[in-house]
Amino acid sequence: MKAIECRLPQEIDKSFIVFQERGTYFPYPWHYHPEYELVLITKSTGRRMVGDHIGYFDEEDLVFMGPALPHVWVNDEKYANGNGDTEAEAIVIQFVEGFLGDFFLNIPELEPLKKMLQRSKRGMAISGKAREQINCLMKKMLHQNGLQRLSSLFAIFDILSTCREYELLANPNYQQTVQASNCSDRFSKITDHIMRNFSSDIPLHEIAAVGNMSITAFCNFFKQHHKMTFTEYLNVVRVGHACKLLGEKDHNVVGIAYDCGYNSLANFNRQFKKIKNMTPSEYRKTLSI
Repeated sequence: MKAIECRLPQEIDKSFIVFQERGTYFPYPWHYHPEYELVLITKSTGRRMVGDHIGYFDEEDLVFMGPALPHVWVNDEKYANGNGDTEAEAIVIQFVEGFLGDFFLNIPELEPLKKMLQRSKRGMAISGKAREQINCLMKKMLHQNGLQRLSSLFAIFDILSTCREYELLANPNYQQTVQASNCSDRFSKITDHIMRNFSSDIPLHEIAAVGNMSITAFCNFFKQHHKMTFTEYLNVVRVGHACKLLGEKDHNVVGIAYDCGYNSLANFNRQFKKIKNMTPSEYRKTLSI
């Protein structure tokens, strides 16, 4: 079974990803990515595969995985068929090793965390009190921004550093079969173009050409690896930048809308509320400005 590289959208004003997956079932296939990842299941049941390990997941299941470790969460049939009592839900945290700088992990205080990150290359199912504490923090992070969210991540790092309640999942002899390809390079070119030009119109033929693909091939590639369309991803990037600008007093909402690439305030408000579940003005109030 060949793993594909998948990416979650990262807001432009955030140094790491906190993402809530919600739907009839979890859509990601057998996949990998370059980030460390914490996955908390809040609703749904089923089987999870991490490397060569197959286990069962239930609500509150928590797994920590290192980069490039193939994995998949397969919902029970009732969810896949749309017959579950609730939607399938999960909270995901992703971060790259150097997200706080190249030398961050080399400071003496983080030596225990470095050892835990090394263990995560096999995948770790966290249990006991550590799981309860981390799960509580992850749920709060969905409603936090800025320094609060970063502080919660550091609290999680502290718990992971001293955690003894875990099960290593993949066999120590498990050989990762992920092969280097031009996929990551293509991701980098496409993402860089989006980040440099999101405040302007980016037509499909232009972004497809960046990836050296036809429009149809690009749309299929993007949807397969991001589980959302290019337009949906672009709106996530734009709204993330808007959140940054809303934290600055000298920007009004109308100006922010145009600075983020929207040609109308109505469309900006609609997309912002769809992604943040509140209007830009309501979001600004949460920042206590």
